[in-house]
Amino acid sequence: MSSVKGYAKLNSRKIDNAIYGIAYGEEGALRDLYDMTDVAIYAYALTFTKNVYDAQDVMQDTYIKVYDAAPSYVSQGKPMSWIMRIVKNLCYDKLRQNERNVNADDSILERQLFATDADVTDKLVVLGCLQTLDSDECKIIVMHAVGGIKHREIAAELDIPLNTVLSKYRRALKKMQYVLEGGQS
Repeated sequence: MSSVKGYAKLNSRKIDNAIYGIAYGEEGALRDLYDMTDVAIYAYALTFTKNVYDAQDVMQDTYIKVYDAAPSYVSQGKPMSWIMRIVKNLCYDKLRQNERNVNADDSILERQLFATDADVTDKLVVLGCLQTLDSDECKIIVMHAVGGIKHREIAAELDIPLNTVLSKYRRALKKMQYVLEGGQS
């Protein structure tokens, strides 16, 4: 994987092109999409499931859904919002299936996260979110910082006011900064 692909660096046009490539059967298009989005999808799924195995299942199911839906995809300039909506719906489905959903402890989450080939910075952000922030804060940070989704789109996706998203984002950054500077969570 390339270095630091997250942090609002995801290119919507390239993601759109990969989705259209999938629709037209272009060789390597699905791999290109995966390479651009895997960390964001995995991290977002993990914020819902709190279980590394379920997050991996959701990630795999997401690419299957995207592959199946690619022929009917119509770009609105926000492909990550479209993909994250798929992730969220699959997470809800997975949580409904797992009535006895068992949360992994931090050491298991850390081992699983660092076993992936994601960029170290992305891994640290996701791990910091999971260990420090509440669920909404973590989702907002992951969607914006790793997924490159705009705050306005996050507000619409999570069905909360934009001002709430902005304040939770700022609060989450302060919490993470405090922890990174040696404070306790």
